[in-house]
Amino acid sequence: MTKALVNLTLPTVVGEIEQIVETYPHHPYQQAFANPDIRQELIAYVLSQIHNAYVAVEEGEPIAADSETTPALDESETHLKSFIHEGMQQVLQAHPELVSHEIPDAADEYLPTSHWFG
Repeated sequence: MTKALVNLTLPTVVGEIEQIVETYPHHPYQQAFANPDIRQELIAYVLSQIHNAYVAVEEGEPIAADSETTPALDESETHLKSFIHEGMQQVLQAHPELVSHEIPDAADEYLPTSHWFG
């Protein structure tokens, strides 16, 4: 049988990204990173910044997700979170079309209805 290479760091990074994205405002962050392509860019950015652990397994063989087979990240949790926040900014800067710079004027919602129509 053939062996497959599995990144053991990936599930930890993906889980941490999901938690952090949830703490950001819906627009533009959660909307942007709901896009699978944009999320993959963020994952790739973070993985390129940290040490990764791999294992070779027989194709089709399940990977046990316990603490014995999944090594701890070399980076501290603080560093990992920092790379995720940094990556979010980098990815959004690379895709300015995802960020609408139109901020509704908060004062407009308090104007009388007649003002809306001229």
